[in-house]
Amino acid sequence: MAKIKILPIDALIIVDMQNDFMPGGTLPVPNALTIISAINKYIELFEKSNALIVATRDWHPPNHISFNTRGGPWPPHCIQNTWGAEFHKDLKLPRNTIVISKAFKEDKEAYSGFEDTELDNTLKSRNIKRLFIAGVATEYCVKATAEDGVKLGYQVFLLEDAIKGIDSPPGSEEKAIEDLMNKGVVAIKINDVIAK
Repeated sequence: MAKIKILPIDALIIVDMQNDFMPGGTLPVPNALTIISAINKYIELFEKSNALIVATRDWHPPNHISFNTRGGPWPPHCIQNTWGAEFHKDLKLPRNTIVISKAFKEDKEAYSGFEDTELDNTLKSRNIKRLFIAGVATEYCVKATAEDGVKLGYQVFLLEDAIKGIDSPPGSEEKAIEDLMNKGVVAIKINDVIAK
């Protein structure tokens, strides 16, 4: 397969690699730690190519609507200014990474990095055309961010070796990837990509 060269029109979008989604957090994604080294390799490639790097994060108020304490589906997680909301220490985010906070309104859920955020404006202001998406969890925030990227007119690549899902029930992660590919998202791995 032809290689994809990372260009200035590209952005790496790293979704929600926060402590609460890692082992020891309140909502751990199985095997989430195993993708950190892959994400760091992509970061290196994008840095070499002077391409944009964005990290999204859940930034919930203490009484967020998604929490089971309020009848939502999830245990309290990624509460603003707590250890659980911090990015995992092994993730090598460059200093100039753009951090996008989402789901920060008490009464509004937001899985996508685009929902109620500055992400689209930030990308368009830098003339970004292609998104390369990594992170957790495949069936939730990764999928929602990729779908919105397609809707907003970006070409979207899913970094298959740098995502992890909850996969409950079994097969749901695979189904999420298939759904995205049916919408025009291209699934690739690190060997498919080269620096500028």
